[in-house]
Amino acid sequence: MTSLSQILENKIVAIIRGANPRDVLKIAMALDRGGVKILEITFNSQNALGVMEELVNEIGGRMLIGAGTVLTAETAKAAIDAGARFIISPNTNIETIQMTKRYDVVSIPGAYTATEVVNAYNSGGDIIKVFPAPNTEYIKALSGPLSHIPMMPTGGINLENISEFQKAGAVAFGIGTSLVDTRREITKEYLEQIVENAHNFVQAVS
Repeated sequence: MTSLSQILENKIVAIIRGANPRDVLKIAMALDRGGVKILEITFNSQNALGVMEELVNEIGGRMLIGAGTVLTAETAKAAIDAGARFIISPNTNIETIQMTKRYDVVSIPGAYTATEVVNAYNSGGDIIKVFPAPNTEYIKALSGPLSHIPMMPTGGINLENISEFQKAGAVAFGIGTSLVDTRREITKEYLEQIVENAHNFVQAVS
């Protein structure tokens, strides 16, 4: 199965931002137990490249590991060298998309307006991250004329609204603190909470 089809099948992309590098493997294993198989390590996290390499080596056979908050082509290349199988950006940077596609890695650039979404897709984006995603009505409005473009809303998605985002046309979802709150102490109890959160999100979109 290709990386793109794994994302489209699993739908939930867990965003790990700002976690203590020593905790990330434990978090990833908890997500895996709960059924979440796609993990994004943001570049504005401590030792992002080292964490990515560790995850790819330890659980790369079970989870798809990628990089987020990728703002330049050089950063994309560094992430790909570390084993990232998808590259996510908050914006559309053509050079970043081109670098990502050169190495046959999934490109998920960020866009907001209809014009930006179309430009990002026409520039080679496989899935377009709609960021910020204000509400389900906005995704529904974009999906009307742009139903051929796969969109991944990110920001503000939770268990209460994710099924509505799916009905509005979203094919995948970037989920941060409502899945893993990295500001919390990563105790054994909280890891069990992450397992439960992951399970609930997977159930909500299946």
